[in-house]
Amino acid sequence: MGERIFLSSPHMSDEGYEMQYVKEAFDTNWIAPLGENVNGFERELADMVGSNAAAALSSGTGAIHLALRAAGVGEGDIVFCPTLTFSATANPIIYQNAVPVFIDSDYATWNMCPKALEEAFVKYPEVKAVIVVHLYGLSADMDKIVELCKKHNVVLIEDAAESLGTYYKGKHTGTFGDYGIFSFNGNKIITTSGGGMLVSNNEERIAKVRFWATQSRDQARHYQHSELGFNYRMSNVVAGIGRGQLKVLSQRVAKKKYIYEFYKNELGHLEGIEMMPSNEWDNPNFWLSSLTLNSKVRPFDIMDALEKENIESRPVWKPMHLQPYFEKYDFIGEGVSEMLFENGVCLPSDTKMSDGNLERVVEIIKGLWKE
Repeated sequence: MGERIFLSSPHMSDEGYEMQYVKEAFDTNWIAPLGENVNGFERELADMVGSNAAAALSSGTGAIHLALRAAGVGEGDIVFCPTLTFSATANPIIYQNAVPVFIDSDYATWNMCPKALEEAFVKYPEVKAVIVVHLYGLSADMDKIVELCKKHNVVLIEDAAESLGTYYKGKHTGTFGDYGIFSFNGNKIITTSGGGMLVSNNEERIAKVRFWATQSRDQARHYQHSELGFNYRMSNVVAGIGRGQLKVLSQRVAKKKYIYEFYKNELGHLEGIEMMPSNEWDNPNFWLSSLTLNSKVRPFDIMDALEKENIESRPVWKPMHLQPYFEKYDFIGEGVSEMLFENGVCLPSDTKMSDGNLERVVEIIKGLWKE
């Protein structure tokens, strides 16, 4: 059995950028939360994506949670959410005692279907917010989604956890809505080991988010709290890793694209395989190279064959409206997300993969068509 090939694992820079910032935190004893790395990471990421302000937080999930609070979402409010996503997108809706309504995908983007979203607005005109996800680094159809949200005067939150470095019509994903969130979990295109960022052009709201994330501690000599607070701030050490990782983001995007093109060239001709979509207006980061199958070979055939050779892969996300916890909530659509789940596979997309690793993966998959 060969060396383990991971789906998407942490990849520190060869230049050691991360350690320079971490060492500075140690040398100055700014180990505890907050410090120059936190301030710098917020400033540098906001500048990079073209947003006015950012708040560095302990996770992308926390960023979604505080975005919902900043949007005024509370008990009983309706929030539209893509069904084809990780549960971290939907969980914060429940934290706020709000009510998720799950929206189907379209085949053109694998993301929120604008037609289904329009139907949802008709059914639930009282909706308070919309969360849109850029799945696997593929941009959603933002022009149509933004237009609908503006028409109905609804707050738009972009879950760009998987799409840092992705552009929609030349503009960074995460910057079209009222709020955008990024994740730096260990499997993301850059990582801080764990962490997230909330961005917005509304500097007053971002300042409020920082306040909430630091236990809502009032400016007083004693500990005084006039609002509910959260322990959501990113640490200065973790932020140092993030600052170093930002310097190699373009390299990571280039390698992810290389991996996707390799799979497309080697596997795209096999009967029944269709690679995940890329549109003319979309410049993805290709976080996870994924495909769908319409053949005798099924997703678990590929996943089992790869796992036997010590290679990690996984299914496409199981839709939220099919999850035991969320199945009681409404779903609007035609079942596209279910078909993507039933037929989809995420292939290993680790940026440390060599050509030899990639050849190993595709030869195993090609072998299934010869059986």
